[in-house]
Amino acid sequence: MFIEEILNQYTNGKRNFKEANLAGANLAGANLTHCNFTRADLSQASLARADLSRGLMFEANLNEAFLFATDLSFAKLEEAKLINADLTKANLQGAILAKVDLTGAKLSGATLSWVSFYRANLPEVNFCGANLNGINLRSANLTKANLNWTNLSGARLSGATLKGALLNGVKLEGAYMNGLMLQEINFSGLELSGVRMSGGDFRRANLLGANLSKAELRVVKFEQVNLKQANLHQSNLKAGHFNRANFTKTDLSEADLRKADLSEANLNLANLTGADLSGANLQGVSLWGANLEGANLRGADLTGASLRDAILTGVDLRDAILTGAVMPDGKIHG
Repeated sequence: MFIEEILNQYTNGKRNFKEANLAGANLAGANLTHCNFTRADLSQASLARADLSRGLMFEANLNEAFLFATDLSFAKLEEAKLINADLTKANLQGAILAKVDLTGAKLSGATLSWVSFYRANLPEVNFCGANLNGINLRSANLTKANLNWTNLSGARLSGATLKGALLNGVKLEGAYMNGLMLQEINFSGLELSGVRMSGGDFRRANLLGANLSKAELRVVKFEQVNLKQANLHQSNLKAGHFNRANFTKTDLSEADLRKADLSEANLNLANLTGADLSGANLQGVSLWGANLEGANLRGADLTGASLRDAILTGVDLRDAILTGAVMPDGKIHG
């Protein structure tokens, strides 16, 4: 189909170009908004600065297409092929790219707010510095993707694969991160306040100085995690696994740690004022110099714990197990 014919048909009201063969076509700057390009072949086509907004592009072939500054806002591109496509500075706001293949694609400077990349294949894609606020990356493959300095506030990352991804300086405030496997990842100093995570695995991760205030971290695996000097104020850590985690000088004030496993954790000099530790496993925990003023330790197991120099003013220790615990005055509880 000739380019002139396409443009003339569009001018005359035609919008259905389903399965059209436009491989290698030059449609730069064309106005093709609201068009149906379902299963069309646009591979290696030049679509720079074209307006393809609100179009239907289901299963379209856009491999190696040149989409510089193209307007794809609110377009539906489910299962489209965009391998090695150049989307530099493209406008993808509100676009649906579920199950697309963007292997090797260029997205530098692209507008990606509120985009859906559900189950998309995005290995080694470069999102460095991008604003991904509210983006849907559920179950997406982000293996070795460059997410350095990206804004992922409010993003949906549940079930995504982030193995080997670069995450320096990433902002994850209010992000949904259920079921993520992030063992040994480095999140030191990151903004993670208000994140929502259930069932995630952060074993041996580094969260030194990270801000996790008001985070929802229910039933997470945080064994041997470094949370030194982190902010977990008013966070929900109910039934979490924090065995041998490092909470030195960490702010856990008013945190919900009910039935959490903190056995052998380091809580030296931690702020636990007003925290709820009822029913928690605190066997062998070190609480040297920790501030537990007003904390709830009812029914907690503190067998062999060290509470030397800890502040226990107003602490509820009803039904707590203190066998072999070292009390603030240095005496061992009988």
